[in-house]
Amino acid sequence: MKEILFATTNQGKVRELQEAFKQAKIDVQIKTNADLKHPPVVEEYGTTFEQNAKLKAHALAEFSSMITIADDSGLMVDALDGAPGVRSARFAGEEHNDQKNNAKLLVELGGVPSEKRTAKFNTTIVASYPGEFEHDLVVSGQCAGRVLVAPEGEDGFGYDPLFYVPDKGKTFAQMTVAEKNGLSHRGRAIQKLLEEFPTWLAQF
Repeated sequence: MKEILFATTNQGKVRELQEAFKQAKIDVQIKTNADLKHPPVVEEYGTTFEQNAKLKAHALAEFSSMITIADDSGLMVDALDGAPGVRSARFAGEEHNDQKNNAKLLVELGGVPSEKRTAKFNTTIVASYPGEFEHDLVVSGQCAGRVLVAPEGEDGFGYDPLFYVPDKGKTFAQMTVAEKNGLSHRGRAIQKLLEEFPTWLAQF
């Protein structure tokens, strides 16, 4: 069984990736930053999702000498000119507080009618092989929806309780992991990753 590193501290993301690899019958053991001693804290100064994902993947692959997967995700709200975008996790400050981020989003969208609260989630995933960064595997996925005026649902993380998917008639936070993986931005990006990962890995 091959060990790979998922450069994250977000256990919600880890569960989604583990479930996806399991369903695809790709035999890997996923480690995270929590399994490393004093991993580097990577400053995400990129202006695109791909740049930020590469910053994390490269730094952690170098540090751990492991094949490393990193992602950068964000919510792009049309009425806010694409914000919070790459700043999604730090929208309300550097402490990555979901509750504060959601509260700030609702304030920013105060008075905006339902039909103009359209938004989309984007996830870009980068897989890096130590010392072979010119051969990075890069995939992306998106999901369109709408930002509600109040949170709904108990599961999920981040902006999930506010992100309503019309096709399903529910928010991400009201979906099971399998349901969300089937249509979410991250689920779609992970699907592309799973399709391309074995061939990508075979070149090394």
